[in-house]
Amino acid sequence: MKQEAVPFWKTKALAKMTKAEWESLCDGCAKCCLNKLENDATGEIQYTDIACRLLDTELCRCVSYADRKRFVPDCQILNIQSIKRLTWLPSTCAYRLLDEGKELFWWHPLISGDPETVHEAGISVRGRVVSERDTDDLEGRVVGWPK
Repeated sequence: MKQEAVPFWKTKALAKMTKAEWESLCDGCAKCCLNKLENDATGEIQYTDIACRLLDTELCRCVSYADRKRFVPDCQILNIQSIKRLTWLPSTCAYRLLDEGKELFWWHPLISGDPETVHEAGISVRGRVVSERDTDDLEGRVVGWPK
């Protein structure tokens, strides 16, 4: 009987992953691309349904991923140091889950083998957001679903 290999995310620490392994952890939900509001007094984060202008809202992918910091200087790049600092990462985020010692969900493309399952499961922002190019009403577009 053939023994199946243990997936890399179960055997490697986040800090030891290759760039390709790290990038494959992104499930394509695009929740991290949503504009957020922070209460200066409490630090509370509120999500909006307004996506970064670089997000292709149908594909849930950045249209200029390699150069995103050039076009959106405050874009937060996920890395091993920023995972704990970015407390607004959704509870479903693979980077957060693995950092917390948790398992990936069934709909994650690395588990399902299909990049569409994140959308089919209703996890992604697909069909629920507008581009920041189309509105600037952050306060009027606060939502609770990304958490």
